[in-house]
Amino acid sequence: MIEVTALTKEFTQKKTTTTAVSDVTFRVEPGKIYGLLGPNGAGKTTTLRCIATLLRPTKGTITVNGIDVTKEPRRVRDTIGFLTGDMKLSGNLSPRELLRFFGDLNHLERDTTEKRIGWLADYLDMNDFLDRPVAKLSTGMTQKATIAVSLIHDPDVIIFDEPTAGLDILAAKTVVDFLYDSKERGRTVMLSTHIMSEAEKLCDTIGILLEGELVAEGSKDALMVAHDKPNLEEVFFSLAEKKGATEEVAHA
Repeated sequence: MIEVTALTKEFTQKKTTTTAVSDVTFRVEPGKIYGLLGPNGAGKTTTLRCIATLLRPTKGTITVNGIDVTKEPRRVRDTIGFLTGDMKLSGNLSPRELLRFFGDLNHLERDTTEKRIGWLADYLDMNDFLDRPVAKLSTGMTQKATIAVSLIHDPDVIIFDEPTAGLDILAAKTVVDFLYDSKERGRTVMLSTHIMSEAEKLCDTIGILLEGELVAEGSKDALMVAHDKPNLEEVFFSLAEKKGATEEVAHA
């Protein structure tokens, strides 16, 4: 479970302070997929990085499976798998070699790492390219390897930031299938996206983030009813207009 309470994150540069996320509160339950929907620059990535312990919140609290991210970040990192859309694997190492490396980084016993590699290779259908250099893999193969790297330590919580950004249809399907399966396995799943159809298809609960503020939250159907709109896109643009964020949305 992920619990975010009154999260605020500010960045200060050259004596100028910018608020990226302001007073955001939500909860992600096990066996559910929660999606943060918003345009680029809305604060989605900042929120996820705070949860993943990569950024320290300015105010508010975040717990992952009851563990405070600021007090025990290492324990939190042990329980999450974090994947960003811009995480790129490259070079002459093979997926097997990369998985061994990340297994060592996660302080796994080598026997445990080898068992996990075998399971992930079967689960993600990677056996045919497990020992090829990453530089020679297709986009879909590389994406499977990237997912495997984020899962080598068998996390309970899955956090994906714009996971299908820039992917072709087959590679994107790999991500979508994995997220569905993670949900069925009872994992806690959270993702960010600016793609409306992705949020509609994947998410049990959608949080709409505009200019760093969570302006609405609920299932697709609940949001449509609450805002008296025929589809999620109309809900989104209506909220953006009220927020004065239509220009931001137009450039997403």
